[in-house]
Amino acid sequence: MKLLDKYIIKKLLSTFIFVVLIILAIVVVIDYTEKNDDFMEHNLKLIDILPYYGAFIPWIANLITPITIFIATVFVTSRLAGHTEIIAMLAGGMSFRRFMRPYFIGASIIAVASFFLNSFIIPEANKTRIAFEAAYIQKPFYYSDRDIHIKIAPETYAYMESYNNQRDVGYRFTLEKITNQELKAKLSARRIEWDSAKASWTIKDWELREIEGFKEFVSSGKEMDTVLNISPDDFESDKGLQETLTMTELNSYIGLLKERGADNVKVYLIERYIRYMSPFAAIILVFIGVVVSSRKTRGGTGFQIALGFVIAFVFIIFFIMSKAIAENSTMNPILAVWIPNIVFSCIGLILYKFTPR
Repeated sequence: MKLLDKYIIKKLLSTFIFVVLIILAIVVVIDYTEKNDDFMEHNLKLIDILPYYGAFIPWIANLITPITIFIATVFVTSRLAGHTEIIAMLAGGMSFRRFMRPYFIGASIIAVASFFLNSFIIPEANKTRIAFEAAYIQKPFYYSDRDIHIKIAPETYAYMESYNNQRDVGYRFTLEKITNQELKAKLSARRIEWDSAKASWTIKDWELREIEGFKEFVSSGKEMDTVLNISPDDFESDKGLQETLTMTELNSYIGLLKERGADNVKVYLIERYIRYMSPFAAIILVFIGVVVSSRKTRGGTGFQIALGFVIAFVFIIFFIMSKAIAENSTMNPILAVWIPNIVFSCIGLILYKFTPR
């Protein structure tokens, strides 16, 4: 790595950190202003709020990484262009591709760090952030779904007419064992209650029908303790749950949801795809940033920086739209999530073609 590469990488990384800190300061102030009434309502002191912002800050910092690295690239490159340094490099025999190499090195460092943080570190912090928001910011959650079907084992299916997550009680409960499309056993109960001391379920007023060939055996009772592959956590609010799972936990949870035949598995698949997509977004935006700001203009660096903000804003719109499309349409979620990267890669290549080199 030559001295020039180290110089550009150092400039890029230091500017990136500076931009992140500036945006974080603005976001934290706005967030605190919006939530201050909730803090006061619950009589929260500074020491109570600090853990929340300790988790909130890295989450926001990673969320805005593709945009901040793009803005940092535009700022650094436009300064080099404004001081005629890029012209000198190209006149000295350096190719434009060679000029972009330190940018890609810097972007790769940030992308790898972002992927690691977003896969293993930030989800752990999000557990604190989301739990805090559920306790002090959001309204209490009431489970309202009815006719709940859950596959809890390869041949075992559970059903509840309704569930009260405030009391951890399910009503009109049935448990069926089906082998080769034949009903082998069916347990019916008036209600099922969670026993937190035993970490198990208590089935109330139950009746068990067991079928062996043409014979049927019926038994019943008032109470029966049992362990099932479901827990009260399955009936709590899943808002933001995907953000609290490490990559290992996320993959395991997706497998569990698929086994149960859950309807919301797409949300977690999209979260996994986004975690892989975001690092590439940072690299693509760096490429566009270098291309749009490497030219010396009469208007100086101000116009190029403003253009950078506009492109960043357009990218955010594309990202929000693609996530909505992935969640609410029949389009393949991988393709939908990657729409911003595909579109902006094409834009970058077009701009690169017409950039003086």
